[in-house]
Amino acid sequence: MKSSVLISFEQAYQNLSDFDCIIDVRSPGEFAEDHIPGAINCPVLNDEERIRVGTLYKQVSPFEAKKVGAALVAKNIGLHIEQQFLNKSKDWHPLIYCWRGGNRSGAMTHIFGKIGWQAQQLDGGYKDFRRYVNQSLPKLAAQANWQVLCGETGTGKSRLIQALKKQDAQVIDLEQLALHRGSVLGKLPTDEQPSQKSFETHIWQALSQFNLNQPIYVEAESKKIGNLRVPDAMMASIRSAPCLQLQLALEQRIALLSEDYRHFVYDTQLLKTQLDCLSQIHGKEQIRKWSALAEENQIKKLIEELLLKHYDPAYQRAIARNFTQAEHATKYLLPDYNDNSYQDLARHLKMTASNE
Repeated sequence: MKSSVLISFEQAYQNLSDFDCIIDVRSPGEFAEDHIPGAINCPVLNDEERIRVGTLYKQVSPFEAKKVGAALVAKNIGLHIEQQFLNKSKDWHPLIYCWRGGNRSGAMTHIFGKIGWQAQQLDGGYKDFRRYVNQSLPKLAAQANWQVLCGETGTGKSRLIQALKKQDAQVIDLEQLALHRGSVLGKLPTDEQPSQKSFETHIWQALSQFNLNQPIYVEAESKKIGNLRVPDAMMASIRSAPCLQLQLALEQRIALLSEDYRHFVYDTQLLKTQLDCLSQIHGKEQIRKWSALAEENQIKKLIEELLLKHYDPAYQRAIARNFTQAEHATKYLLPDYNDNSYQDLARHLKMTASNE
């Protein structure tokens, strides 16, 4: 595929499988925030070195910064070659990018080319990739055949998403991508949420690989999942799409939530801290009562009160206000919250979709 050293992301994406490797030469911090899916990080300047060179550029002179930067870049590229790429053949074909397709990726592409490798540099760098995502994501979302899973808190929408995934159905698991369960109590104890850019990249990656004419299942979420925002165009498309409503008996919902939020049983202080976020809605006296239930380890009673007094009313208001086809939703009453029940429903939904 190689025709010139510089290539735009749109050109590269059409033949992405032709590249043997995608190399992100930005610093580890930049890479962690977001990167092209499948890329490996081979920084030509680490986070500290990037700050050092940037400071020299602003406070001393561009010339002094370039001298120091060139020495660091040369050293780091040499290390990457020695540690990762010495076994590559002459026809090895990597795609290399940095922030804007400038000096960092240009230096590695130049050296790789001098060695004899068929290296290409992403013109515009990560910014060109980001531009492509921003332009294509709304189009993909608008074309998608969304099937929106509705249901009160604790009906197991996330479990059905996972069951559908096991059936090889097309799903966008927003809560999994966001590392958050979507409510005030939804922060996962061991995971930090990704950046907004990374969240959007993962959504784009999934949608770009799907058959948009076939059903794509997604939960009925609010605009924000923790600190992250569902892209506006995607939110608009989901809210106007057909809905499927899950139903589960209250005692089963309480049992399911007791399992899913068991970490609060072991960290009462964390639970009380999260409950404080509801004080503006329900008042301090109600929060004190709920905190007392947490301290007394009456978790099932607390869950029941939260469902009946907070989550269920909030759900009914949000669904009626935001999801235009919710009142026409096909309803599915689950007998219990066992995995087999969700697998049976997933098989039924997939079979129904294939017959349409």
